[in-house]
Amino acid sequence: GPGEFVAGHKAWLEEGLADGVFLLWGSLRPDGGGAILAHGLDRAALEQRVAQDPFVTGGVVRAEIVEIAPARAAERLEFLLA
Repeated sequence: GPGEFVAGHKAWLEEGLADGVFLLWGSLRPDGGGAILAHGLDRAALEQRVAQDPFVTGGVVRAEIVEIAPARAAERLEFLLA
């Protein structure tokens, strides 16, 4: 079941954080699943990274990338506009 992929998924998340690509992640409520806020990769590079998630390779989840083109941000988040 999904449990066998949890440790690898968590390590994959932490690697994304250490690389400066993943900024935030957490559970989607109330229906489950999860979301990751990623930054600084083009779509092809992000798709490649997502394809390496053990939850994806193990068939536990189907990933969907939703791209945001930010137009304005609070001052502390202005780095997202770059």
